[in-house]
Amino acid sequence: MKWIVGLGNPGTAYQGTRHNVGFMVVDMLAKRWGISVTQSKCKGLIGEGNVGGTKVALIKPMTYMNLSGETVRGFMDYFKADLEDAIIVYDDLDTETGKIRLRYQGSAGGHNGIKSIIQHTGTQTFNRIRLGISRPTNGMRISDYVLSNFPKSEGELVKAMVEESCDAAEYALTNIFERTMAKYNR
Repeated sequence: MKWIVGLGNPGTAYQGTRHNVGFMVVDMLAKRWGISVTQSKCKGLIGEGNVGGTKVALIKPMTYMNLSGETVRGFMDYFKADLEDAIIVYDDLDTETGKIRLRYQGSAGGHNGIKSIIQHTGTQTFNRIRLGISRPTNGMRISDYVLSNFPKSEGELVKAMVEESCDAAEYALTNIFERTMAKYNR
């Protein structure tokens, strides 16, 4: 089974924020694949389905960002899932808004959701799709910035970035992650 975890914060207050682009990707994949992500399990919302013969789970942790690892660990333990079959999707300050970067290992880079996953899995080696949100240029505190909405002027850019991330996740269902990286890291 392949499983895709979109990182974000639960609740309508966080819905369109930069920190919730991971949730946006899972929501778009759910719509694309006809999977309902409503099953409450492992401190998250889970939806299971079949995509082109591949069993897939979509996951949205409901723990708030900095405890995302609890959901990942819980899912691994409950479903006997392998971390190498996972893709973690999240926002990245060091990537320009509208761009995506795929990696299979690395540090948390200051991202508390990733820090939590590393803590709960004991490894920095797992597949990731990082969606660019750029850094604030106006001196805004990082915590305020990631919890703010994208400006309307970036709407089309963000929509295209989420679409491309979905395409990459779908491609990764039937291709090794290195090949997916080669195709989507331009």
